[in-house]
Amino acid sequence: MEAVPPLYRVAGTAGPQGDEDRLGVPDGPGAPLDELVGAYPNYNEEEEERRYYRRKRLGVLKNVLAASAGGMLTYGVYLGLLQMQLILHYDETYREVKYGNMGLPDIDSKMLMGINVTPIAALLYTPVLIRFFGTKWMMFLAVGIYALFVSTNYWERYYTLVPSAVALGMAIVPLWASMGNYITRMAQKYYEYSHYKERDEQGPQQRPPRGSHAPYLLVFQTIFYSFFHLSFACAQLPMIYFLNHYLYDLNHTLYNVQSCGTDSQGILMGFNKTVLRTLPRSGNLIVVESVLMAVAFLAMLLVLGLCGAAYRPTEEIDLRSVGWGNIFQLPFKHVRDFRLRHLVPFFIYSGFEVLFACTGLGLGYGVCSVGLERLAYLLVAYSLGASASSVLGLLGLWLPRQVPLVAGAGVHLLLTLGLFFWAPAPRVLQHIWILYVAAVLWGVGSALNKTGLSTLLGILYEDKERQDFIFTIYHWWQAVAIFVVYLGSSLPMKRRSCAGTCGPRVDLSREVSVPTGQAGGAAVDSGGGHRLLPVDGAEAAAGCGPAPAPHPAAAAQGARLPLPGRGELGRERRGGRAWRRQWRRPGGLRGGGGAAHGAPAWP
Repeated sequence: MEAVPPLYRVAGTAGPQGDEDRLGVPDGPGAPLDELVGAYPNYNEEEEERRYYRRKRLGVLKNVLAASAGGMLTYGVYLGLLQMQLILHYDETYREVKYGNMGLPDIDSKMLMGINVTPIAALLYTPVLIRFFGTKWMMFLAVGIYALFVSTNYWERYYTLVPSAVALGMAIVPLWASMGNYITRMAQKYYEYSHYKERDEQGPQQRPPRGSHAPYLLVFQTIFYSFFHLSFACAQLPMIYFLNHYLYDLNHTLYNVQSCGTDSQGILMGFNKTVLRTLPRSGNLIVVESVLMAVAFLAMLLVLGLCGAAYRPTEEIDLRSVGWGNIFQLPFKHVRDFRLRHLVPFFIYSGFEVLFACTGLGLGYGVCSVGLERLAYLLVAYSLGASASSVLGLLGLWLPRQVPLVAGAGVHLLLTLGLFFWAPAPRVLQHIWILYVAAVLWGVGSALNKTGLSTLLGILYEDKERQDFIFTIYHWWQAVAIFVVYLGSSLPMKRRSCAGTCGPRVDLSREVSVPTGQAGGAAVDSGGGHRLLPVDGAEAAAGCGPAPAPHPAAAAQGARLPLPGRGELGRERRGGRAWRRQWRRPGGLRGGGGAAHGAPAWP
């Protein structure tokens, strides 16, 4: 009986086709294994390795661009919101109509205190936070705290603004320290991916030559600060497209300003306390804050989704093996380093020059002479000049590394000497081009300073496994400089000494009637159209300049409405206790006596 042939061939045996299949590959026990499971015949290992490391380098560039864009959006939203908030809260009518006797100036002072004073303690907790969360997650957490500060402005109260300002102050130094460490680490990784063959020859444990990643670090810091300085221009978009439509012109806001620049005894002495022609609607403010909140959320997504890890998992394990005590002591140990001691004056100066650009140059020279409505354009000129001039940091590829740093300080020194001998006249627009040139030149010096310092720190301490504590020291000294300026501007003895040397105080906090066609014009208050404005809310006795021009006499009480300012409504609020006592008194208002019984009468 013949055997039935199997339906499928038995593995390892020769089939009816012989010892070769249709492709010509030998079958059976003698078949070569490489032909079955080997690599693709056209596979080029060297070409695939080159493509792999090219993708790695593109990933590093993506990380740098995402971190730079995230930092730009975060700082732009923060500066824009803070600037708009302080201008709105400065207006006396806005405070009284919107918030009444809530004490908004006190809340603003506490908020600024939280932002400027809290970073003084950053040297204690910044390396610990970065060690606990990691570089990327510390960046994400800090950007989230900035977004939290934006969200609290939907409901402006003491218990929302002040705690968020304190949290923001705690996140300032960790954010920029982790950003600096992240950019430095990306430059090191880019060097590794560009010279992978040399790394394979030297071994994974062998350190690269000293200064090998310096060119990449210089390019990446240039990219980062080109984006960062654009944040000042982004911060002016709410001013240009929203708030400028509500501001008075310079003839109203600078009515009592007598001198600017070096001739002034302070910043904006005599500036009017009513800067808004009409109050912005609450719905419009909510729309603007929602746009800012969306941009802050976009910055969080950029850091979370597009920024890769700064260290490999094995490197993170090695970094986390360092004890908490050693992490805590790292900044204090390296503060004594002679290289950092020599750079401390540049750290402090780096904080001073940004403050001078925003306050001294922007307010003392810009707003004081050409009005508040042109402040945004001056800061845009500073921002664009600094962003474009960050490319000058690439001169460090051919010149000594100290040259861009010293060049930035030299530009600022020459510009400061020029501004010291120039005092612009208030309400004069002929010299506005000088202000724009000064803003651009100051931006050039700022770009050289920031790029040169960050690059120098990354090169000096490239042998360290982590550089976050070095950037912590750098930004901590910046915070100290800002704190010193804040402390000096808020000392109560300055006001007392000025009040004692400037003669008797002149009370200009009265409501006056401004004829139609003059500087004040017709105003619209919360109760409808009226031509009565508290235009003289500025304190003339705060400065030692000449006395302001006399104002027209106030109209009779029966012929006007008590606007929310320092008029009748303010006096009633100051006399609230007497009002309540009269309310409870028999025969008072509750008894129907009204004005005949001595109660204040509304017109």
